[in-house]
This record gives sequence, C-alpha cells and structure tokens, in this order.
Amino acid sequence: MRVISGKSRGKRLETLSGDLVRPTTDKVKESIFNIIQFDLQDKSFLDLFSGSGQMGIEAISRGAKEAIFVDKSKRSIEVVKRNLKSVGLCSQALVINSDYRSFLEKTNFNFDIAFLDPPYGTGILQKALDVVINVMNRDGIIICENEVNENLPSLIKNFYCTKKYKYGKIAVSIYKGGSNLA
Repeated sequence: MRVISGKSRGKRLETLSGDLVRPTTDKVKESIFNIIQFDLQDKSFLDLFSGSGQMGIEAISRGAKEAIFVDKSKRSIEVVKRNLKSVGLCSQALVINSDYRSFLEKTNFNFDIAFLDPPYGTGILQKALDVVINVMNRDGIIICENEVNENLPSLIKNFYCTKKYKYGKIAVSIYKGGSNLA
C-alpha cells in the first residue's frame, strides 16, 4: 500500500494483517480521489473507521488542510500514527481512538469531506451516516465504501446521493450537501 499522489507520493504505508482488516485498494482509492480532486484543497477531512489511515493520509498529501483519523481499534490507531510519522504529516493530523458514535456525538469539529468504510455486513454504515450528517459542513461531501449489494438511502437530511460507482464487489457512494450538488 502506498500514497498515490501529492507531496507524499510513492511513500509506503503499513497496514494491519488479518481477516478483520480490508484496506481500500489502490484502484478504488485513486478513483475516489479523482472524483473529489477539485473539492479537496484546504478542506477538513474525516477518516472514520480509519484502519491504516491511508485515505486521510492521501487527502493531506493531495492538499487537504487537515485530517482527523478515528478508529476504535488501538492496533489501528498505532498503525495510523506510525504511517503519519513515516510520511511526515503528523502536524496536519489528529488521531483519535474512539468508537464512531461516541466521537461523532461528542466532537466539536465540522468536516468538509468524510470517508466512511466500516466493516462490511454489520449495518454500521447506515447508523454512521445518520450521525455523521450532524458534523458535516452544509456543502460537505460524504464518501461511503461498502459492499455492492448494500442498499443505501438516496437522501439523508440535506445530503443527496449524487453518484454510485461499482468496482467488482465494492461500491462507492458519493453524498453531497447544500449547494454542492453539481
């Protein structure tokens, strides 16, 4: 796994091993960042269920102002910290060891872009979507990675699912809020 583009391009990232971990593939990651490339500059990025932190690291590398990494696994949090240190992006990052709901219900942060990739087949994604809306800026973007057969709503409060992409068994759904519906 590596950083694909930006100031940390080509740097290798560590990942956890095991059946409970499913890093976003480089193909899907590159596609996601191609989709949001013009919306990323100087924005606040939430990497919820961060795992190795690769999505937030890619966001900072490509011009995001900052990234907040949240994961309930202490092992994942340690990997995120090591990855941030190895690519030299610690100053633009905040790493939080918390379950998604606790973090979202207590945070004072608001985000421009959120990436949600919880464990598949758990029902967590829909629950997280219902809560993450409350910490999004009005014109924000929410990106969901999920199994292709998982049905997500077309509207969550004032965020519309504007596009769905399929990559084999993986789907990526893009939600946009407010006047950001183009």
